Amino acid sequence: MKTSIYYFSALLFSTMLIFSSCASEGGDKDATQKDDETPQDIVTIAKNSENYTLLAEAVATAGLADALSGEGPFTVFAPENSAFEALLASNENWNSLQDIPKGTLTAVLTNHVISGQKVGSGDLSNGFVTTMNKTSFSDAATQLYVNLDDGVSLNGTVTVTAPDMEASNGIIHGVDAVIRVPNVVTFATSHPDLSTLVAALTREDLSADFVSTLSSEGPFTVFAPTNTAFQQLLDSNEKWNALADIPAETLEKVLSYHVSAAGNVRSTDLSQDMEVPTVAEAALSVDLSGDAPKIIGGSQSATVVVADIQSSNGVIHVIDQVLLP
Repeated sequence: MKTSIYYFSALLFSTMLIFSSCASEGGDKDATQKDDETPQDIVTIAKNSENYTLLAEAVATAGLADALSGEGPFTVFAPENSAFEALLASNENWNSLQDIPKGTLTAVLTNHVISGQKVGSGDLSNGFVTTMNKTSFSDAATQLYVNLDDGVSLNGTVTVTAPDMEASNGIIHGVDAVIRVPNVVTFATSHPDLSTLVAALTREDLSADFVSTLSSEGPFTVFAPTNTAFQQLLDSNEKWNALADIPAETLEKVLSYHVSAAGNVRSTDLSQDMEVPTVAEAALSVDLSGDAPKIIGGSQSATVVVADIQSSNGVIHVIDQVLLP
């Protein structure tokens, strides 16, 4: 009898040890996370968060909740609540999200979304990604410029602060500001390889205000020479050691020769020997005989190295030579 009692006590003690061990192994789990819990979609995550409730409200106000709750996958650059508060403060007529015209709000929100792809922070690289924001130019969508040189920045002014929040239908990257819908100036100023072009466009002694013009409705097609292209231009004249050495009138004509106000001309709109009128009142021509389009101006031939950078008021094609009228 005593032996049976000892046996029973030992068995009971062993069972308690096993139970205690199992409970300890699972004790670090978040009580809200169950192994069989269904992951939340992007809209639900924003709605239930502390930092992105205004994003959820904006999505609902714009009528995008159903779309962004769909199958996806989507990549969303999600502005924090403080970012939306700054957006409202930027316009004296906007006291709430409901005060923002629906078309404007829709364009802004879709400009934060990549549709059909789940792009983690490790998948990003320097360059352009296409958003859901459709323009009026045959529904061509605006793009975002991603720069990884110092963290992750978008269009030169917005920083990713909370990357890689998983959702059932994609991924969310928190950002510290609302990404404004870009124009051609946005991309020129945000792309580090176009900094010399920006310096040329903003030279104070020019009679033309290129920045104001290129920020207007457009549409424009801009052939944007790289920094290397401008250096080659300077090297072509022994008197030109810097942009400041180029006579203002000459520089203004050169810059005007790279801008067309004839429409939003994407690479798919180009044809062999097509002429593209420019603000300089001299036309460029197109050569499609090679692997990449070439733009011919005067005696120069420039290759398009990055095509179809789409903005709200036009398109940019980056070229490897400065064209002279």
